[in-house]
Amino acid sequence: MQPLLVNEIMANEALENTIIDVLKTIYDPEIPVDVYELGLIYEVKIDGEGNVEIEMTLTSPNCPVAESMPKEVEDKVGAVDGVTSSKVNIVFDPPWDKDMMSEEAKLELGFL
Repeated sequence: MQPLLVNEIMANEALENTIIDVLKTIYDPEIPVDVYELGLIYEVKIDGEGNVEIEMTLTSPNCPVAESMPKEVEDKVGAVDGVTSSKVNIVFDPPWDKDMMSEEAKLELGFL
């Protein structure tokens, strides 16, 4: 893989910010907080061709939206201008817990 030039790095940062904004529109149906603030997104990787790989988890391995939520993330991220392809990898290590939520999410759910 070729190293990215400064303008490519800046473009990737802008694209990553746009992707994060999109992730903040996807909600866990059982919890009124988006997947990003909930701490379900572990990593967003973008290569020089606009291929996006997202590592995410679910609140539990038996999550009722285990099939649909990753697909929604892939589809919505894949529709972002500048994204060539989108792939979600579901991981359970480290396991999700409420400490992974943002302060905003904890406040919204009454944990603060």
